Amino acid sequence: MRPLSGELVHYCATSSSAPLWQMCELQEASLTDSPVPGVATPGGTVLGFRMLRLVWTRSPSSTRGFGPSRLLSGAFLKKDRARSHTLFNRRVSEPTPTHDFDSYPKLLNFRSSQGSFRAPGAACFSMASGGDRQETSHPPKHTNRLSKERSPYLLQHAHNPVDWFPWGKEAFDKAKSEDKPIFLSVGYSTCHWCHVMERESFEDEDIGKILSDNFVCIKVDREERPDVDKVYMTFVQATSGGGGWPMSVWLTPDLRPFIGGTYFPPRDSGRRPGFKTILMRIMEQWQNNRDALESSGERVVDALRKGTSISASPGEMLPSGPDVANRCFQQLAHSYEEEYGGFRDAPKFPTPVNLMFLMSFWAVNRASTEGAEALQMTLHTLRMMALGGIHDHVAQGFHRYSTDSSWHVPHFEKMLYDQAQLAVAYITAYQSEHSLHVSSSISSESNNGCMFQPVSGERLFADVALDVLHYVSRDLSHKSGGFYSAEDADSLPTPESGEKREGAFCVWTAGEVRELLSDTVEGATEGATQADIFMHHYGVKDQGNVELEQDPHGELQGQNVLIVRYSVELTAARFGLSVERLTEVLASARTKLAEVRRARPQPHLDTKMLASWNGLMLSGFARVGAMLGDKALLQRAEQAAQFLREHLWDKEGQRMLHSCYCGDNMEVEQISSPIAGFLDDYAFVVCGLLDLFEATQTVHWLQWAEELQRRQDQLFWDAQGSGYFSSDPSDPSLLLSLKQDQDGAEPSANSVSALNLLLLSHLTGNEEWRQRSQQLLTAFTDRLVKVPIALPDMVRGLMAHHYPFKQIIICGQPDAEDTAGLIACVNSLFLPYKVLILADGNTEGFLYQKLPVLSSLIQQEGKATAYVCQDFTCALPVTCPQELRRLLLE
Repeated sequence: MRPLSGELVHYCATSSSAPLWQMCELQEASLTDSPVPGVATPGGTVLGFRMLRLVWTRSPSSTRGFGPSRLLSGAFLKKDRARSHTLFNRRVSEPTPTHDFDSYPKLLNFRSSQGSFRAPGAACFSMASGGDRQETSHPPKHTNRLSKERSPYLLQHAHNPVDWFPWGKEAFDKAKSEDKPIFLSVGYSTCHWCHVMERESFEDEDIGKILSDNFVCIKVDREERPDVDKVYMTFVQATSGGGGWPMSVWLTPDLRPFIGGTYFPPRDSGRRPGFKTILMRIMEQWQNNRDALESSGERVVDALRKGTSISASPGEMLPSGPDVANRCFQQLAHSYEEEYGGFRDAPKFPTPVNLMFLMSFWAVNRASTEGAEALQMTLHTLRMMALGGIHDHVAQGFHRYSTDSSWHVPHFEKMLYDQAQLAVAYITAYQSEHSLHVSSSISSESNNGCMFQPVSGERLFADVALDVLHYVSRDLSHKSGGFYSAEDADSLPTPESGEKREGAFCVWTAGEVRELLSDTVEGATEGATQADIFMHHYGVKDQGNVELEQDPHGELQGQNVLIVRYSVELTAARFGLSVERLTEVLASARTKLAEVRRARPQPHLDTKMLASWNGLMLSGFARVGAMLGDKALLQRAEQAAQFLREHLWDKEGQRMLHSCYCGDNMEVEQISSPIAGFLDDYAFVVCGLLDLFEATQTVHWLQWAEELQRRQDQLFWDAQGSGYFSSDPSDPSLLLSLKQDQDGAEPSANSVSALNLLLLSHLTGNEEWRQRSQQLLTAFTDRLVKVPIALPDMVRGLMAHHYPFKQIIICGQPDAEDTAGLIACVNSLFLPYKVLILADGNTEGFLYQKLPVLSSLIQQEGKATAYVCQDFTCALPVTCPQELRRLLLE
């Protein structure tokens, strides 16, 4: 296996739900590849391995020859190594039928309801249902402190025979008073392997007693306390070469880590140590060799503190935007997988941050070969994902990632932040296609009046964006306007089943499909039934369509994951139907399958509502609504913003709150000591509010964004080194003050803030925010110059400082038809570096007070008028959408 770069190790480890077989491969990365960005030498890693030797090789054991690098990596796998090797190296050789994407039909009519997949009240009830257990009427044998928590993940562990504590002073004081090491376990409620480790180890009476008697055991929901997760994940990555969840770390009473890993099986297997054995060895070393453990751990923490430091050097200049962008493009192109799109081989993650960068790169390099290639890479990836099994063709939305290179067999959980970013990526692709067609037609277009005539992009992309929002509106929405966090991968195959299986809610046997779709389709050749047509189009096979290497535990044996195998033209021709008739047949079939799925046992739903992910989803609804002119979507976006203001903004304390919860009566609840917002919460909500302002031109959303940005600056800005800390740097319980420098499953808050600050400077006239954006980017110069692929979203922010930034000002009445026509023209095009401002003539209003130049811009001849400006130096005004279109694409 080829060594993995430190950048890739970090990326995969921080990608939510990274599977254990993936992490095992990451463990074997070369020691010369630092798994922690910024650590220039392998010193931290070597120290970590020395600590493992202390625990393992000095203990009397028949397996004392088991090497430290294997102590963790060997323990990662549940059964065998075949899956990891195969999935990392296998290339799908099966030929893929030709797809005619340009005529691919709508995947979903957003306004046609398929009904809810959850019964009223079921969402919040599932919060305490546990990850892998059936509800019973018998009182639990054990109950610990976690029963008083609101986190769905902590509640899943409330009846373990482990004396769990939540993260906090009570646990810290107990560890100090009893002089015991801390066992820290971090995960989240929809994490498949977290459920496995709970079932195997934390529900085991013997292991529970060992943990409770010898350690102070702390359970953390990584989504609830990302600050704690990031600190200790950094340690695990540095000392083991990989990471993932569940994360297991042992700490001294003063919270300093000395050993860490991820999943451990409960018992020894051959030369692979089990969790119980590891606990016994750690106890022994804590008693007999404690000084060595503590000193090694301290050295690693010191190395991490130095290695993760990010700051601007005195007098350092902003790096060249075009040079950095070109390097980022080249690095992405090198890792691009041409057959099915995406980056690198299996497992494949959607990585919207990469796709958004590539579309921005194309927008400023339209005439170049590289620009065209960047757009092609993006559109092909998005098409293949939409057709693949990672896309839920029955219940909508996207699963977390694909275990194979063809986007076929997913890990079945669904995360809110994926839905949010993918909705934006797909609608941006639709804008990009539209902009491409418009740009190519301008030179030959005659001026036929001022009627706005949109040139259609590929409708597939808009349909998929709507598809995602349909799923979120139906299954991840609370009545207050907030959005839930995630839907689990595991569920019961039948109500009578005793054990959950991954993907049970989503997969189909050929027999089920034939029984449900048995009607003969009138006019189809050879008397084909609806099942014949559906099975052909979606690749359903009698023996199941999941290959063995994607199903090492037999959970998907005989099952089918739906994947579009042919274009509607090819399927229609195969069965002698028109495209329109085939589309009706497939839509009817999907509706029938959806009805059956609603009757199946539902996956656990994590009903925790996070400010950061709600901010991302706010952007999704606002941007899709603006592009499509859909008032219902914009109203949903405003409802989400109202939710954030009402439930996650502490007006008295002038601070964001990180999370709130769905109570037993479907009401929004808060814990007694709310978790203060982190940098992500501020940055993502500010971004969402800026998108909402641009979509609605409702000024109070801009005003709140400005207020939140000022508070973010006060709480997290590093006045000495520039950039933002991820959490409150004054928190004494956190060993490291980190600045996240990776755009992975989510964009880093520093990346988002770089563009937020620049947008706010243009919208409010505050030059200090433009300068702060530059200072932030300068702090990350080394990372941007050397490995921009690690920060593609930040590269977009850097590009905004080097390419012409347009202010588009529409002077007109808000509800007038001609005003709407000009705004629709702007929204139809992908213009990554611009602000849109509606000047309504209210000179006493917020915008006119912030931007005095607006008073000098007036309507021409009583018509809505557009001004396209750079640094508020404006071109001649236009009143015709066609002329505005020309100006914007010049």
